[in-house]
Amino acid sequence: MAPPHASTTTVAAPPGAADALSPAVCRRILLTVGRDPAGTGGAAELLGRRAADTVGALAVRRSLRALAAARPPACWRPVFQYRHHPRVHPVQFALAGLNAHVGHDLPLAVVDACRAQGAAPERLEREFDRVAGLLALVEEGIREELLTGPEPLEVADPLTHLLGSWSPGRACDSAWSAARLLWRLQDQAPLAEEFAARLDSGTGLVGRCLLTPRR
Repeated sequence: MAPPHASTTTVAAPPGAADALSPAVCRRILLTVGRDPAGTGGAAELLGRRAADTVGALAVRRSLRALAAARPPACWRPVFQYRHHPRVHPVQFALAGLNAHVGHDLPLAVVDACRAQGAAPERLEREFDRVAGLLALVEEGIREELLTGPEPLEVADPLTHLLGSWSPGRACDSAWSAARLLWRLQDQAPLAEEFAARLDSGTGLVGRCLLTPRR
């Protein structure tokens, strides 16, 4: 039995964070991570031809599907719970969303892609690395967009240190390890289900820390 499929969601957030967490951004990531390297395919061709089974497209599709979910996975619940908190900075919501996407959606999407393409994770490593690199660029752009303004953060601001504790590179490294383990557990359903549940809750714990309110 294959590891369980769990969906993720992109959620509403306080004013200013909405752009970082909106479905439009998920679609932008989808088109970015699935873009034809030769630049010859349009969006329609991309979605119909080869993006459907790529790691990046499958990961983002999980997020988009979960938009209508009545109960999001544990990794996304902190974003819902803190969305109206007045002392949570918009960039915290953005990074918490990326954390859920990378820490939970991405490893499950690797397994989805392996199954769809009939390939072991090792054969998809270059594709995964490309997605990881593009997600790092997305994270950098979010920081620049949401942390610039008339009152930029100071070095001594606790939020500066909090945001520095999360790295897309380290998160993607963990996601790759988790995906490889999930793939090897696919014939051991109870262990696969337990590991996927722990991955979900552990990613949620990191997200909750990223959403620590400012004083």
